[in-house]
Amino acid sequence: MYREDFIKYLQFEKRYSNHTVRAYRNDLNQFFDHVQQICDTEDVKNITHKEIRSWIAEFVDHNISERTINRKISTLQSYFRYLMRMGYIKLNPMGKVYRPKVGRRLPYFVNENQMELLLNKDIFSGDFFGKRDQVIIEMLYQTGIRLSELINLRDQDLDHGKHQIRITGKRNKERIIPITNDLYQLIAVYQKSRDGKFSRMGEDYLVVTDKGRKVYEKFVYRKVRKYLTYITTIEKKSPHVLRHTFATHMLNSGADLNAIKELLGHANLSATQVYTHSTFEKLKKIYKQAHPRN
Repeated sequence: MYREDFIKYLQFEKRYSNHTVRAYRNDLNQFFDHVQQICDTEDVKNITHKEIRSWIAEFVDHNISERTINRKISTLQSYFRYLMRMGYIKLNPMGKVYRPKVGRRLPYFVNENQMELLLNKDIFSGDFFGKRDQVIIEMLYQTGIRLSELINLRDQDLDHGKHQIRITGKRNKERIIPITNDLYQLIAVYQKSRDGKFSRMGEDYLVVTDKGRKVYEKFVYRKVRKYLTYITTIEKKSPHVLRHTFATHMLNSGADLNAIKELLGHANLSATQVYTHSTFEKLKKIYKQAHPRN
């Protein structure tokens, strides 16, 4: 009954990305389908921890990962907190629902030699399409920005004098990221090619599709997957992998963890510390290979 109000709250007040909002919507629809089946009601006032535990049990029975289950639990926690705050319910049924323990999963990333192979070879064509694709890959890798941040980046967010970009991240928080001269020149050449190909017609988004319109999530995903397939066999090939790769390479090169936190736009240091585990795993591997007593 209050699902659409909650979704609008996520979109317009919390300003979550389209991808995140879709995940919340899908989780809620899935949950209420389950509740409808077992007790023939969708009235949130009648839902107790028993229905929620029953839903979670279904995922456990089907060997769904603990990480996915926890994400779905987070959806319900946010939803019922919203209902409490709005006065729609008086008792939060999530109080007796517990999360399964999740082992820490190290982020996927591309090693430095592979990224060098991608960026220093003639993989990208010299026309507008190749220049645009290279800007997508280089921006994600050289700055560590999120997919949604790249999509919403506008021409005026590029500071030509200082060679830096202004990023509007989660919760509308702004941060400034410096870019190299090479990346700045690449963007400038791409913009000239783009503007020569398309009439902008009031459009001011930096990265555009083959038809000159603002890029969208699936478009960028396809491009990233295409180019990473040339250089790596890692299972996951997504824009977020390039964000992980940026952070891991920065840390491996001696960058301060707090500096990486600011560049990534993390709210707290704990989110950034996952990259220290990646570095530690690399050190352990080198140790086992090189130590004379092994």
